[in-house]
Amino acid sequence: MSAEIGAGDAAGRFDTLHAEAKAALAYAANTLRAVTEQYREAFHEDLSGWHGDRDALDQVDRRVLADLEAAGPGAGAGSAADAAPGDAVTSVEAAEAAAEEGRSAELRRRIALRTAELGERQAELSRLELAVRGLERTWLFVGRGDASLLEDPAAADLPGDVQMRIVEAREAERTRLAQEIHDGPAQALANAIFGVEYIEKILDRDRPAARIELRFLRERLRRELGDVRAFISQLRPPILDEVGLDGAIRDAAATLQALTGAAVEIDLTASPDDLDDAEQVVVLRVLQEALQNVRKHAGARHVRLLTRRDGARWILEVHDDGRGFDPAAPGRRTFGLQFMRERAELVRGAFEVRSRPANGTIVVLDVPVPERGGSA
Repeated sequence: MSAEIGAGDAAGRFDTLHAEAKAALAYAANTLRAVTEQYREAFHEDLSGWHGDRDALDQVDRRVLADLEAAGPGAGAGSAADAAPGDAVTSVEAAEAAAEEGRSAELRRRIALRTAELGERQAELSRLELAVRGLERTWLFVGRGDASLLEDPAAADLPGDVQMRIVEAREAERTRLAQEIHDGPAQALANAIFGVEYIEKILDRDRPAARIELRFLRERLRRELGDVRAFISQLRPPILDEVGLDGAIRDAAATLQALTGAAVEIDLTASPDDLDDAEQVVVLRVLQEALQNVRKHAGARHVRLLTRRDGARWILEVHDDGRGFDPAAPGRRTFGLQFMRERAELVRGAFEVRSRPANGTIVVLDVPVPERGGSA
């Protein structure tokens, strides 16, 4: 009898320690998630400031261009010091033009600095989000005892220094891609902006030259669009190659169900093969963001995920019976919605969210795809 009691005490002790381990992981995940959310909000505030500087620069450049056009040929030559003593109006205008040019130069310098800083902060935010997902998956792994939750089960047997090298290699690859984007598409877009400004200046006085510049700009942007699509392909989430889009959707659904206890219904009737690589990445990212919102805000008891074809449209829908919200409410933070909308635009898709307080939410992603034979 005493042996049975001793065994029961030991089992209870291990159960307690296991529960404490789960609680510690949950606390760490929740704490890091809260910090990451604050970091994301701060990042978007800085991003709004960057957009404000860009808008201000556009206004300054438009005023400078308008002044040059109003002054006619030869404007801008000389300086305020060259003006005739009696030409006070010209002197004042020259001084104002010089001030506007100085303002433009300062805004360009600040935008360049902010662009570099935002790139570093975005990379840091990505690392924080990755760490949160890692803690969530570890919590699931400890709770379920399910080895399939390891991203690479074989990696569990690797020495610690080898695993660290794998992490460093992944970070080096992200840095390489960031540098290539900076030197490639980002630089090309900056050059395109200058090209448009030049075309605006010569459009009225030299239309043939403007048409040549437009053709050149169009071809350059076409080339850069191909590079951007190549970068999207390189950033394809590994899970898409491991289990495909349907498998990735089921994995995301299982994670949501384990974390929230909500019942998740899955109805995947649209073929992932109808989407190219970039489109599959967008579908998965939109789904992940939608489920993140369900987990954080909805308090839903039932979630339904479905994909379907409707003619030349490939559609993803995420339904929940949670508390809902008013998308048009003033002051509402819409970072997640903007993220999903921008991802949809990358593949010429449409994004819609339908919700009302206490009436749940429906998120719809509509991707245009070629028509196929037979019924959808």
